[in-house]
Amino acid sequence: MTKKSEIGKLGEDIACEYLLNKSFTIIERNFRQPWGEIDIITKNPGGALVFVEVKTMQQYGNNAAIAALLPEDNLTKSKLKKLQRISYLYANHNSELLDDRQGWQIDLITIVLNEAGTDIKHFENI
Repeated sequence: MTKKSEIGKLGEDIACEYLLNKSFTIIERNFRQPWGEIDIITKNPGGALVFVEVKTMQQYGNNAAIAALLPEDNLTKSKLKKLQRISYLYANHNSELLDDRQGWQIDLITIVLNEAGTDIKHFENI
């Protein structure tokens, strides 16, 4: 396992713990298809199906260039388009998971690991 994939897995573990503490129900992790991947599939407390993209970064030291870059900067238009496509296909093939009133949405969770600890941001319905 590479350092990057280890950080990614750690971020996904932290995101799952965060979601569980917010009363989300985890359905699946790392759903992969040839055209994309969904990091976490969950249901929010209101019953909506939520596809979660997790972006994690380490920021150690006094490097100003690193500190200026945020994990959400790594969610490109191309990545979001792939995520929308795979989420749509997953929802259509798993309609039993959908609540007719709530539907589905895509959320982004960003995690910054640094000397001060862990900073988590949750962007809903991106």
